[in-house]
Amino acid sequence: MTLDPQKLYELLPAIYRLRDAEQGEPLKALLAVIAEQIAVLQEDLAQLYDDQFIETCAGWVIPYIGDLIGYRQLYGLTAQVRSPRAEVANTIGLRRRKGTALMLEQLARDVTGWDARIVEFFQRLATTQYLNHVRPDSPATPDLRDTAALEHIHGPFDPLTYTVEVRRIGSGRGRYNLPNLGLFLWRLRGYTLTGSPAFKLDDQRYLFNPLGSDTPLFNRHQTGPELTQLATRVNVPMPISRRVLAAHLEDYYGAAASLAVEGIESAQVVVCNLADTATGWAHTPPAGKVAIDPALGRIALAEPPDQPPRVSFCYGFSADLGGGEYDRGATLDPTLAPVAQVPAPHATVQAALDAVSQGGAVEILDSGRYEETPAIHVAAGNGRIELRAANRARPLLLLGNELLIDGEEGAEVTLNGLLIGSGGLRLAAGGAAALHRLKLQHCTLVPGLSLARDGAPQQPQAPSLVIESADTVVEIDHAILGGLRVAAGARVTIANSIVDATVESGVAYAALDGISAGAPLTLVNCTVIGKVHTTLLESASNVIFLASLAQGDGWVAPVWSERRQQGCVRFSYVPPGSRVPRCYRCEPTAATGNVRPLFTSLRYGAAGYCQLNQRCTPEIRQGADDEAEMGAFHDLYQPQRETNLRVRLEEYLRFGSEAGILYAS
Repeated sequence: MTLDPQKLYELLPAIYRLRDAEQGEPLKALLAVIAEQIAVLQEDLAQLYDDQFIETCAGWVIPYIGDLIGYRQLYGLTAQVRSPRAEVANTIGLRRRKGTALMLEQLARDVTGWDARIVEFFQRLATTQYLNHVRPDSPATPDLRDTAALEHIHGPFDPLTYTVEVRRIGSGRGRYNLPNLGLFLWRLRGYTLTGSPAFKLDDQRYLFNPLGSDTPLFNRHQTGPELTQLATRVNVPMPISRRVLAAHLEDYYGAAASLAVEGIESAQVVVCNLADTATGWAHTPPAGKVAIDPALGRIALAEPPDQPPRVSFCYGFSADLGGGEYDRGATLDPTLAPVAQVPAPHATVQAALDAVSQGGAVEILDSGRYEETPAIHVAAGNGRIELRAANRARPLLLLGNELLIDGEEGAEVTLNGLLIGSGGLRLAAGGAAALHRLKLQHCTLVPGLSLARDGAPQQPQAPSLVIESADTVVEIDHAILGGLRVAAGARVTIANSIVDATVESGVAYAALDGISAGAPLTLVNCTVIGKVHTTLLESASNVIFLASLAQGDGWVAPVWSERRQQGCVRFSYVPPGSRVPRCYRCEPTAATGNVRPLFTSLRYGAAGYCQLNQRCTPEIRQGADDEAEMGAFHDLYQPQRETNLRVRLEEYLRFGSEAGILYAS
């Protein structure tokens, strides 16, 4: 029963209420205080009952309920373990299924945030067949004519059988034994690109990649939050092979699937090898058909279309970096007005920029290709212009020359979510009136400006960003770009980004002449490929400097700060011979010797671009200030994800079983 002051007051005899009214109702005021305290007691009693259940208990009760069931706190890196409430609630259910393959696979996905596939290696053992238990799916010798099966040798979907390995799976050396379980994890993700015009080579040959290079097509993630069966090839982000696509075309092709060509039905698609030959490509499609090569990302049409077809596909990458069809709504400025939209009502980017020259935003709504060379000028002092892609869009701005940026004193320009190729950005010197701030967020300025068919940079020495203005503050975040040339009077801050001069001996950062010292520089969680020369390295934290001097190089050091008495370099990899401010817990040291970062790939466009290889030493992979990895992918916290999984495996493995963590990508 809920008692409010009026109800309590009405329970009193009428004579007391009359006398209380004559004296100004002091008794009624007292009952109001009593009713308030009764309400507090009632709420507390109701909460005491709710506190018996993890779904409704107060936050402070969660650790106590967790202690009752022996719950161990993890690094809160994924949605499933960020709040212990959900994990404590699921603990009992998981323990009832302890040791089962589906439960372990679900556990791996929840605590790491990566897609996973579990393999019970005892099922892959070649054994003598017993007539009372015949295993026709486990022959001792492989069928060499089954090419689809041979594609997956030693992978998570390997159907072949093997003899016993006595080495322990926990060390990563052994696999096939009775107690062994393998948890394959995919560190790469499949990122979509929707409705992008295919890159035209001639009237009948096209590429999926809008930049004009070959790219393997990846599978689109198709797994819900709760697993009902073990993961299959369509549930994990892995490259799509020709044979798999041909055998399972309906699973991979379609508007909501992994790849599609606008206006082309699956019945019209033939899968074949479209590799280069002396006369063109290896195959041509028959009349009425479209040939697709998922391994190279190529399309061949039997009849020339009126215009390049629009394609939708998935490519592989490690993180939300450099722009893409991922959620970056929090980075868009909602206060800017007006907002000029492209391609409608404005057909070109330049037309939209002209409409907001006094300040505002230009928003590109799709993932199309825009072949033009706009110029950005902020006419009004203290004005702001943001040239951005709409949330979950990744348009390509293909320049014919440099994109020039300038503005009046106090003005700001922001670029957000764009892929910019075939040209760089230049912030011209403005004399007394100079742009105050330039921001690059979630953008890619293609290293080398443009790519060859094989992905090689076409102009490896060309910088992506030139800052001639001496009074401009440059802020770069979650971006990928080539070298920078910055006037000494400016100031540059780069965070969670990749600066790629395409080779270690290239110039990643310097003054306008490419040799002298550039502006003061601050780096946080970055991977820098190429030499750096700055007047002042104000701070470098969790940074990988991958640089070296070429033979006959005029530089005195691969990383070179003119003023070494100021600034600090901490928890970073700094090449031997560098001239930098004082270092704190940097690599290599005398104790660790010739430690050097190893990458899956250093070529922009590759799925494993700038991803640390698992063979990289722990000094690099766990060398950041919080024991995460150094470099641009620091915020993925990959060592902590692996630690989460190892902690949970100790709890949920069957007695006598041993699990190994194996990385599929």
